[in-house]
Amino acid sequence: MRFLNLFFALLLTLTLISCSKKTQNLGGSKNPLINGAGATFPFPIYSKWFYEYHKINPDAKINYQSIGSGGGVRQITEGTVDFGASDMPLSDKEIEKANKNNNNSIMNIPTVIGSVVITYNLPGIDKNINLSQKAIVDIYLGKIKKWNDEEIKKNNPGIDFPDKDILVCYRTDGSGTTFVFTDFLGKASREWKDGPGVAKDVRFPVGQGAKGNEGVTGIVKQIEYSVGYVEYVYAVQNKLNYANVQNPNNEFITPSLESLTLAADFSVAEMPEDLRQSITNANGQGAYPISSYTYLLIYIEQRNARKGKILKEFLKWSMKEGQVYAKNLGYAPLPESVIQKNLVKIDLINYSTN
Repeated sequence: MRFLNLFFALLLTLTLISCSKKTQNLGGSKNPLINGAGATFPFPIYSKWFYEYHKINPDAKINYQSIGSGGGVRQITEGTVDFGASDMPLSDKEIEKANKNNNNSIMNIPTVIGSVVITYNLPGIDKNINLSQKAIVDIYLGKIKKWNDEEIKKNNPGIDFPDKDILVCYRTDGSGTTFVFTDFLGKASREWKDGPGVAKDVRFPVGQGAKGNEGVTGIVKQIEYSVGYVEYVYAVQNKLNYANVQNPNNEFITPSLESLTLAADFSVAEMPEDLRQSITNANGQGAYPISSYTYLLIYIEQRNARKGKILKEFLKWSMKEGQVYAKNLGYAPLPESVIQKNLVKIDLINYSTN
């Protein structure tokens, strides 16, 4: 009997040690909070996704701070969040920095397709106007100063443009929206590419700055004869007018779920293995030229197994069931071919429970 008591005591001790180790490897807390930060543009869809996925998996508690793509990139490269979000993929330099800081690799997962629109406040003009690529570039270079400039008038017969100065508005924070917009400008104009350049934070030659999509939206909404670039969702939500933009086929395309999807469809064949791809100025009929993927930035090696397991399962869900929520919120869902590429990448996410 004494031997049996000692045996069961030893067995209980080993069991408790084993459970303790598993608890430590799984991150301690039963339901750890997963923290992310980044782009403002996907905040509505990500909020919806986190809410809906929590219904399916109550252990999935995901907190997301909408601080802009620049902030999201900075925090993921410095290792202060569990995931980041950005409207542009990480650059080679940013990936190298993240690897050095965290001894970890980061993957770029495109989640939905969005667009940047040219929004404006023109009293008495409530229809979508047509803007050529040259007009948009020259407005932001400060070469076109008035609304009744010939480059604007010639593509809008029947519209009486006012002899008023154009107030140009741009983002002041490190912004994926700015990256997408300047990427388009750089493809449209060598002068822009070699001048102000393509980046998430550039020195605009003219205009008034504001922080976030919300800030630019606020200025355009309040100040007559202003123009700005914002994410499509923000223009729609605030009932702002936005332009039909000329694409490489010389079509003036209205931003829509269909024209965004076409931009992705025409670019899928050229998508690189790491999924980092610009789809601005896609060369296809009907494609809206200022379209872009938005990305989640994910560590390949998850240091907290509980968080890693939840995040990996959530990402798979977002690629399947989650895509159905995109259209109602103003985003275009991913083409099936991109979803399949994403799922291959998501399978590489590693977490250990041993």
